[in-house]
Amino acid sequence: MDEFSFIDSIKPSNYQQSSLIKGVDDDAAVFRQNTQDVVTAVDTMVDGVHFSRETMAPFYIGYRALAANLSDLAAMGAVPAFYLVSIVIPSDWVEHELREIYRGMSFLADDYRMDMIGGDTVSGKELVLSITVIGYVDRNKAKYRAEARSGDVLFVTGTLGDSRAGFECIVTNVDDEYLINRHRLPTPRVIFAKYLNSIGRVALNDVSDGIASESNEIAEASGVDIQIVFSDIPYYRSAADLFPEQYEDWMLSGGEDFELLGTVSESEWFTVQKAAERAGITVTKIGYVTESKEKDGRVYLSKNGQTSLLKKSGYTHLQEGRD
Repeated sequence: MDEFSFIDSIKPSNYQQSSLIKGVDDDAAVFRQNTQDVVTAVDTMVDGVHFSRETMAPFYIGYRALAANLSDLAAMGAVPAFYLVSIVIPSDWVEHELREIYRGMSFLADDYRMDMIGGDTVSGKELVLSITVIGYVDRNKAKYRAEARSGDVLFVTGTLGDSRAGFECIVTNVDDEYLINRHRLPTPRVIFAKYLNSIGRVALNDVSDGIASESNEIAEASGVDIQIVFSDIPYYRSAADLFPEQYEDWMLSGGEDFELLGTVSESEWFTVQKAAERAGITVTKIGYVTESKEKDGRVYLSKNGQTSLLKKSGYTHLQEGRD
């Protein structure tokens, strides 16, 4: 199949967003939005760095690639609307595999009434998937990392370390469907973030690299110190049972859980809890924010009666990935 035939085969047959004026059929897409702020993000995944065909079927590659982008929108408090897909296709990937990648993206996109409105297709030596997402947030309601203040509660959604444990289940042939799905089919916390719009000030960051990294990003951006109580960090019991030597590290640095880490004033903590209840997820208070002892914000971890500096750790995109 040539490039143009392939593009025709993945082109949407209809669109769901009323703000879309022109979709895939031209040199560029056109949409109009007059009442909200526009939020956009892009993420790129490379075969052998962010995934491999040995552990990830094409459907899951597409699904998780889009999920990673939607998690970024959730961290900004934005509702997804559109996505664009650029793909580099090597010669050893066949047509049905490529269709499965797009089917995985479409499967997740349908949950949020997202429209694919363009992209690019080229050949190359390795599969590269780059997705740009566009969403909307009420004017001046976007969430920023720099919004943490002394006295705030630190919270996180869901449980941590699941994705890393799920990957380990796959490579060691351990049958734990929940953990494996947490790795292959993560759920970005879009709905929960939307329900936070009534809060005047909340700092958010998505857990893509692990809370050791994400909490430091909030502390640095806000110029505050963050205190994390290790015993309060939520985790999935089976992960601890299956991997007793590793799960504690994965809770801090496993990454790719695509949960949300945030801070909010103590008076708004109840609102956060109600937002989680409405979204059908859990949220846990795991620490608090204090005035910075230094010029730059830092993160401290209290564990087993001792407090230590928690530095950034976990997956970074300029080092070789694990799956």
